[in-house]
Amino acid sequence: MGKRTPKSCLFFFLFLSLSLVNQHSSALQQHDLHETHLLLSFKASISKHPSTSLSNWNPSLPTCHWNGVTCNNPTISNFTKITAINLSAHNITGTLSDSLFRLPYIQTLDLSDNQFVGELPPTMFTVASSSLLHLNLSNNNFTGPLPTGGVFGLQTLDLSNNMIWGSIPEDIGLFCDLQFLDLGGNGLIGEIPNSVANLTSLEFLTFASNKLSGEIPRELGGMKRLKWIYLGYNNLSGEIPEEIGHLGSLNHLDLVYNKLTGKIPESFGNLTRLQYLFLYQNGLTGTIPSSIFSLVNLISLDISDNSLSGEIPELVIQLQNLEILHLFGNNFTGKIPGALASLPRLQILQLWSNGFSGEIPELLGRRNNLTILDVSTNFLTGKIPDGLCDSKRLFKLILFSNSLIGEIPQSLCSCQSLRRVRLQNNRLSGELSPKIFTKLPLLYFLDISNNQFSGRIDGNKWDLPSLQMMSLARNKISGNLPEFIRNDKIESLDFSANEFSGSIPENIGNLSELMELNLSNNNLAGGIPSEISSCKKLVSLDLSHNQLSGELPVILTQIPVLGFLDLSENKFTGEIPPVFGRIPSLVQINISHNHLHGALPATGAFLGINASAVAGNDLCSSHIISTNKLPSCKKRRYNNLWWFMIVLGVGALLIGTGVLITIRRRKEAKRAVVENNDGIWEVKFFDSAAAKLVTVEAIISQSSSSEIQFVVEKDVEKWRVEGSFWSEVEELGRLRHPNVVRLLGTCRSEKAGYLVREYVQGVILSEMVGSLSWERRRNIGVGIARALEYLHRRCSPGVIASNLLPGKMIVDEKYQPRLVIGLSKTNISPYYLAPEVNESRDITEKSNVYSLGVILIQLVTGKGPVDPEKTVHRQNLVEWARYCYSNCHIDTWIDGTMTPTAAADLNQIVGFMNLALNCTAADPMARLSSHHAYKAILSLSRTTCSSKLCSS
Repeated sequence: MGKRTPKSCLFFFLFLSLSLVNQHSSALQQHDLHETHLLLSFKASISKHPSTSLSNWNPSLPTCHWNGVTCNNPTISNFTKITAINLSAHNITGTLSDSLFRLPYIQTLDLSDNQFVGELPPTMFTVASSSLLHLNLSNNNFTGPLPTGGVFGLQTLDLSNNMIWGSIPEDIGLFCDLQFLDLGGNGLIGEIPNSVANLTSLEFLTFASNKLSGEIPRELGGMKRLKWIYLGYNNLSGEIPEEIGHLGSLNHLDLVYNKLTGKIPESFGNLTRLQYLFLYQNGLTGTIPSSIFSLVNLISLDISDNSLSGEIPELVIQLQNLEILHLFGNNFTGKIPGALASLPRLQILQLWSNGFSGEIPELLGRRNNLTILDVSTNFLTGKIPDGLCDSKRLFKLILFSNSLIGEIPQSLCSCQSLRRVRLQNNRLSGELSPKIFTKLPLLYFLDISNNQFSGRIDGNKWDLPSLQMMSLARNKISGNLPEFIRNDKIESLDFSANEFSGSIPENIGNLSELMELNLSNNNLAGGIPSEISSCKKLVSLDLSHNQLSGELPVILTQIPVLGFLDLSENKFTGEIPPVFGRIPSLVQINISHNHLHGALPATGAFLGINASAVAGNDLCSSHIISTNKLPSCKKRRYNNLWWFMIVLGVGALLIGTGVLITIRRRKEAKRAVVENNDGIWEVKFFDSAAAKLVTVEAIISQSSSSEIQFVVEKDVEKWRVEGSFWSEVEELGRLRHPNVVRLLGTCRSEKAGYLVREYVQGVILSEMVGSLSWERRRNIGVGIARALEYLHRRCSPGVIASNLLPGKMIVDEKYQPRLVIGLSKTNISPYYLAPEVNESRDITEKSNVYSLGVILIQLVTGKGPVDPEKTVHRQNLVEWARYCYSNCHIDTWIDGTMTPTAAADLNQIVGFMNLALNCTAADPMARLSSHHAYKAILSLSRTTCSSKLCSS
């Protein structure tokens, strides 16, 4: 019989077991408390989150049940470990501490697509758990430099689309296990460090949309696992390293919008897996290496907007998987290779702005899936191929500015997928039969102008429900104008310079959205139909060089936005209705070479009208000083009875209005004639104090007295001195607004004119934008918009600001903008002019709004109109801003010197940019009015603006 275990031993083993259980339980409890503490520390740094995001982050619940928290699957003997935090797209606002990085078993941390602000924790990489595999903080508002250090084992690092600045640290090479690295869409500067080559496991690399400079490291050629390189939209320079051709796994190479020079490396032929090659918008030269055409897996090749040259070989036939080919904006010559017609997957072919010659390949389109073909602005000859639309998918056909001949193929005219067709400036001919572009449901843009088309089209039924723009100008089309079928989309019709006869159809009024109508240089007769007044959006009407007759129709004054009217070279008779001078929107009118007589209206668009616009009539002018060189209208001779009646009437009026006249004289401008050694001067003051204290000598010498300070602006433009000088300055002299510099007075002689303005203590806006906070920039934008709304809407008649640009704006001591309004036709920087003004040279309310939009862009971006970063890419400020707003992170276009103080500021900045792009729309009708622009900018500012600003 064995020995019995003593009771003391049993008690010892029982105590030991209980002690071990106790220790294990205590360790579990401490571990849970540690993780809970780290999570709550993160929550404490959150200033705002939706109620559903972190609502159950409560110590009373197990952390594994908290929103966004993932744990491992524990067994009885294992700890419960937090392995993932995923709070992506939860609209969380706040700063980020390093607490989450300290979770001992964390593998995935995803806080992307939120509103985090402030700098990244500088210790986040040095304290991060070694278990961390995936880190995604993209699409937030993080600022500051990249933290130093590295995380061994980290496979994914995505910090893209934030506002991180500074250089890429050499420590980037410490992430030796990294497979995915995205730092794009930030404000990083400096060169790409060579240490990036230590990331030998890297497959995805993007530094795009930063401000990186220097050369592309040749060491990238040693990163054999790379599948994706995206370094576009930086300032990288030098040549493309040959070593990149050693990356046999590369699938996607994007180096666009840099300053790269030299040739495309021949070694690129080794990239046998390459599917996407994008090198556009650089300064590359030379020919396309023949090795490129051995990349049989290539899907998209875009090397446009460089300085490449040479011919495109028939070797292109090897690219059987090619879908997109962009070679435009280079110096290529020779023929378009016929082999392109044998690429079965080819969808988009854009070869415009080169030196290609010969014919368009005859079989092009028959074996392809063409959707876009653009070979415009080359030296192509021959006919348009018949099979371009065989795929039934072609929607954009751009062939303009070549020397193409022959008729338009019938198959093309019935291509139901076509949306945009531009064939202008060729030598195409033939009659426009009823089957040519008359029944295409999707066609919205058709331009076949400046060709040799002939025949009649008045029998054609234009069934084009989507049509917005049609130009048949400068052809040889005859007969009557076609009947205009009701269409609520047509915006522009140009039938000018043809051989149309007959009258203007009455149903022109069916085109309710029509903004531009040009029927000039034809043989049209009869009058202007009254139905045209139904075109309430008509801005430009050109009926010049026809045989139109009758009196000028008053019905035209009922078109509310009519701005440009040309009735010259017709047979109109009678007098000019005075109401024509009261069309508020009309800025340019030409009535020359008709049979008109009588007095020229002295208001509206007739003020200061050019002599050539009224020549060839029997008109006279009642202007005291006129630019149109018309004879003065003779005063009528009245008999004694009429004189007696007039004197009685005037006498009665004088008795009843004597007091009012006396009061008005006190308010009117003081006008006098002064003679001195410099000649005879006509002086007028709009300020009583200035009238008493300012002399002609002081104005000419530009010397302010101690009693009153003023600024003198000299004007020697002869047309102003002799012409509408007084009528314009009287309008300016009436202006009274806190954001407009007052005109105190003016004087002129035969040689010069002087404007005397109040002196404003301050700084020119263009010289101080970069030093202003967002709050002050915002208030300046409000002030400019408020002044513009006053000029356009509150003044009668409205005043157009001819020099609306930052160089003519003073920011006073209270940081309020003061506009200096000049005379019309003042020379103005083309960078602030609306596109339509560059041609017409006439400034309108809508072009003022365009200038306002450019100024708002400058306030937001801090960039001038000719910033070096944009001229490299041949973009003006508006084009650059429009692209960046749509395609880049906010940090790409926001001024880096202007630090927003709150999320509300960022919302305002985005709103201001959106408003600015609306104001700078290419189409004047698409822009806001100054009134609505002011209301919009005031509404955007009301979130944090002062009560005084908001109530103004």
